[in-house]
Amino acid sequence: MKHLWHNCHVATLRGGKYSIIDDAVLVTHAGRIEWIGPRDDLPTVPYDVEVDLGGAWVTPGLIDCHTHLVFGGDRSGEFEQRLEGVSYAEIAAQGGGIASTVRATREASEDELLESASRRARQLLRDGVTTLEVKSGYGLDLASERKMLRVARRLGETLPITVRATCLAAHALPPEYAGRADDYIEHICSEILPTLAGEGLVDAVDAFCEHLAFSPAQVERVFKVAHELDLPVKLHAEQLSSLHGSALAARYQALSADHLEYMTEDDAIAMAAAGTVAVLLPGAFYLLRETQLPPIDALRKHGVAMAVASDLNPGTSPALSLRMMLNMACTSFRLTPEEALAGVTLHAARALGLAHSHGSLEVGKVADFIAWDIQRPAELAYWLGGDLPKRVIRHGQEIDCG
Repeated sequence: MKHLWHNCHVATLRGGKYSIIDDAVLVTHAGRIEWIGPRDDLPTVPYDVEVDLGGAWVTPGLIDCHTHLVFGGDRSGEFEQRLEGVSYAEIAAQGGGIASTVRATREASEDELLESASRRARQLLRDGVTTLEVKSGYGLDLASERKMLRVARRLGETLPITVRATCLAAHALPPEYAGRADDYIEHICSEILPTLAGEGLVDAVDAFCEHLAFSPAQVERVFKVAHELDLPVKLHAEQLSSLHGSALAARYQALSADHLEYMTEDDAIAMAAAGTVAVLLPGAFYLLRETQLPPIDALRKHGVAMAVASDLNPGTSPALSLRMMLNMACTSFRLTPEEALAGVTLHAARALGLAHSHGSLEVGKVADFIAWDIQRPAELAYWLGGDLPKRVIRHGQEIDCG
């Protein structure tokens, strides 16, 4: 059915700006935007349903382009321990840290993981998220990585949300490969990636390039296999130190490099040339009480697109609100509200390889949008949490986010 949506203001986010249309009309059909513009310019077109949006502000559906949404257990106990003075090393020696999440994820059934991940995904959906990415990386063996990615696919089938699945097998060294990082990378390259890609479970490939994870040389081996499999790459880079992983990602035309607190201006230049998106993750910055800020001025200077994401994960960013990340990106990283909103719409779509279909309100794109009961777009970054009144439209149909 063809819908005509009217009595609204629209922030289209075309070009990464608000690009506002006042007294706007959207015409949607077959899940796509067929026409958008000022009411005075509306051509005479037949339609089946007319929807009065009551003066709402309409934005593209929000996109969370970096999450670790699927995992077993939680680490709230470790959070409490750290605040009581127990060091991360001591927690790890007790079997905590990422090892505890790997253990809980391996032990959980696929249905148990789906149930817990669905609860978290619904929280994001209620926050206005209509598209998200889910990374694996807490399985670290073929069967468990497959299980996580199958859950990611099932989330997209059972919830009114678009899900992109990323294989992050190169996230950490599993206990059975202790002291044998090169052997584990070979296992990823020769078995895990080819098998899971062949099963249609992978949309992109990610890795963690850090001293406590994998070296640039090891990551490059993963990237080469990803390219052989015709899969785009992404990278956790420069979160804790400068290994120039973001420049490596750019050499492989990565969709994004994420975190980036320790990236250099040369890294920014390389990313700009490659069109690689910088994904900023203020939740992890906040929870880890980091002080090294990403080089926002360098990213602006060289025209690197900046996305913002929740980094939802059990250890360093248990964030259930993407809008809260907008505020953190503004207050901690000094983004403007306009930059932050572009970071969870247009640039987030680019970070997932979806800019042709998502992230802005334009003719031909998917009709995913939110009608917010607000006075101006900056309110999306202004309010600290809370459930802002809204109507969520996905593929041209209003959905129940309850």
